[in-house]
Amino acid sequence: MFRVKHDDFESVIGLEVHAHLLTESKIFCSCSTKFGAEPNSHTCPTCMGLPGALPVLNRKVVTFAIKLGLALNCTVNRRSIFARKNYYYPDLPKGYQISQYEEPLCTDGYVNIISQNNSKIIRVKRVHMEEDAGKLVHESTIETSSYSLVDYNRSSVPLLEIVSEPDMATPDEAVRYLKMLRDILIYLEICDGNMEEGSFRCDANVSVKRKGVSELGTRTELKNLNSFKHIEKALDYEIQRQIEVIQNGGEVVQETRLFNVNEGITYSMRGKEEAHDYRYFPEPDLLPLVIDNTWVEEAEKTLPELPFKKMERFIKQYQLPMYDVEILVSDKSLASYFEEVVQSFPEPKTVSNWIMTELLRELKDANISPREAPLTPQHLSELLSLIKDGTISTKIGKDIFPEIFKTGISPKRLVEEKGLIQISDEKAIIETIDTIISRHPEEVAEFKAGKEKLLGFFVGQVMKETKGKANPKLLNELMLKRLKGND
Repeated sequence: MFRVKHDDFESVIGLEVHAHLLTESKIFCSCSTKFGAEPNSHTCPTCMGLPGALPVLNRKVVTFAIKLGLALNCTVNRRSIFARKNYYYPDLPKGYQISQYEEPLCTDGYVNIISQNNSKIIRVKRVHMEEDAGKLVHESTIETSSYSLVDYNRSSVPLLEIVSEPDMATPDEAVRYLKMLRDILIYLEICDGNMEEGSFRCDANVSVKRKGVSELGTRTELKNLNSFKHIEKALDYEIQRQIEVIQNGGEVVQETRLFNVNEGITYSMRGKEEAHDYRYFPEPDLLPLVIDNTWVEEAEKTLPELPFKKMERFIKQYQLPMYDVEILVSDKSLASYFEEVVQSFPEPKTVSNWIMTELLRELKDANISPREAPLTPQHLSELLSLIKDGTISTKIGKDIFPEIFKTGISPKRLVEEKGLIQISDEKAIIETIDTIISRHPEEVAEFKAGKEKLLGFFVGQVMKETKGKANPKLLNELMLKRLKGND
């Protein structure tokens, strides 16, 4: 059979993201939302769906939803309604989920992403509020075979569902969109973005079509993707799978699929439901939600500088490359840390380099955030100033960085206590140079015969002799003069 090249196809990706909100209580009752509690300890008649229990809307959930809608450039609809989404599953005690459907709170927004150094707009179709389901825990023992337990602690935990338009063309764009969306949620302080705990999870709709064809192909849904790495791999595999199906004369089936992390493949879970399968109808126990202008204005006043705007400002104000900016802005506290250092040590690129190499390494090893680091922005500024004014070398600075990070000691004090002040006295350096040259007559002869790469060897020997304290620039100049006999 004639096989069509993969280059003749293009993929179309849309994403549905569920974000747990950082409220202390659930969306329709006063039960705690704290993660990791004893199973079924954070429940009540309302979130258990017991007869006669009525939902009461959590105002903070609405405020958080308004803030996200504004951050995503959405229209915040002044009237929205809740609906019952009917389906049966063991972890859904009522037999339906309270969500929003025909009239969601926020619509028609967009997110800016950076793709291949160009900005691209990904449209956001809707942001709506809903309650989460419970959690099934699957067990298996030799005595009892396989069985499942239900934990209703998560039942009725508040969620925001963010639905994009199918504007992403590659797995990379999808991941960039998700990272930007997650950053926005964390900047707003309405979601912790923890993918391992399920606070930020994603379903993806993906299809392929021949290039130049306007009609979209049949889509499949990939469920419960909980890491950027897995999302990218799952999308890549599913795109290739659909292309192969079409190449071999088959038809892509509309279905829900799961991603097997160990095997790196997707597999069929069930046929894909349509909206009518859920028999949506207005929630009779909740009145329509009416938002006044004051509520929106108050929420708008609390918005921080958002990631994309901060990226634009960092590029313009600090003249940093996109690679640096993406890393610095990806963490709100890291961006703040950077700016605090730059205030007292106004060399942005130098500061950025030290943060991205030395600081991020130590933060990762300690598994803490910049806010928790013993090494304060003032300490890093002080360390960089010691290097710039020649008090210590860059090498010494990097050598003592881990100790400063762990102890929070003043860099200046540590340098004085350890006697690490850089040697910049020409006479002292020349004396050490002469000592090293006298020890290595053969290498000196080779250098003078044209093997000038040996300069590094001699410099290294002096550094070893001075325990890294010789001024590197001055040392190189003096060593070269000495070896060439130009003293």
